[in-house]
Amino acid sequence: MFAYLAGTLKELQCPVIKVGGIEDHVHLLFVLAKTVALCEAVKEVKQGSSIWAKEEVDRNFYWQTGYGAFSVSLSNEERVIADIAEQEEHHKKRTFQDEFRAFLRKHKIEWDGRYVWD
Repeated sequence: MFAYLAGTLKELQCPVIKVGGIEDHVHLLFVLAKTVALCEAVKEVKQGSSIWAKEEVDRNFYWQTGYGAFSVSLSNEERVIADIAEQEEHHKKRTFQDEFRAFLRKHKIEWDGRYVWD
């Protein structure tokens, strides 16, 4: 799956820095091409990988409707790469949902729980 996601981003001219995750979510750290809107990049990544996953992994596979997208400063890039690499170990201690809620609170991002999880 990670290779497929990276390949899709590469085709969109969005250089991939790091892809990782666990069973219930993925993290994609990439440079957004100047000619691609973020929503289009996400649409292409989710659409193509969903078709592939239904054929190759599980015919019941689906992505949730929404997504989270955040910019990363160059000074934080190495930390984000390490965080992505350590997802499996990290989520033994804290669920993705708890981590995401804490992230939103920390950065004072308003959200409505009815629209965050499918």
